[in-house]
Amino acid sequence: MSAQERRVELVAAAFRVVAARGVGAASVRAICQEAGMALASFHYAFSTRDELMAELVSVVIEAERHAMLPPLTPGETFRDTVRLGLERYLQHLRSDPQREKAMLELTQYALRTPSLEVVASKQYERYHELAQEALATAAERWNMTWTMPVDEIARILVVVTDGVTMSWLVTRDDEAAARALDFAADSVVGLAVAA
Repeated sequence: MSAQERRVELVAAAFRVVAARGVGAASVRAICQEAGMALASFHYAFSTRDELMAELVSVVIEAERHAMLPPLTPGETFRDTVRLGLERYLQHLRSDPQREKAMLELTQYALRTPSLEVVASKQYERYHELAQEALATAAERWNMTWTMPVDEIARILVVVTDGVTMSWLVTRDDEAAARALDFAADSVVGLAVAA
């Protein structure tokens, strides 16, 4: 097995361990055991556990990008298009709550680990980029112009989806999440005018 193949396997195993038992349980030994590899093989792929965790965050964010930004599905109105994008996010959340719990825990871990603080920062930069891309695509599709910088709207949208994520993970209340996303869609659409 090449070092790159080993890296891929170890990242996947680390995610399974974090999702099932939390970051605290994701020791090098537990990750290697989950991957079906000898402990010594870890260091052929990664120098440290923190390096693996940084790679894990990057891999999961890229996977989320593909899940959350499929080709834009236009609704019958601009508002419908924005709301459908938010609904895709909620469907992604509901499809694998363990993944979202793992991401929240990995973010907290990165914030508490001085060498990984930059990973959390990059994670949120990427979330902002994804939101900005979705907003720009929707506005272009409907020939709309934002009344404030789209990067600011994207940051607000990330704050909203963070809140919906945490609330839904705690309550599993689909209706409350849908109402929050309706409010978010109405608010976002209110920040656009016809071009």
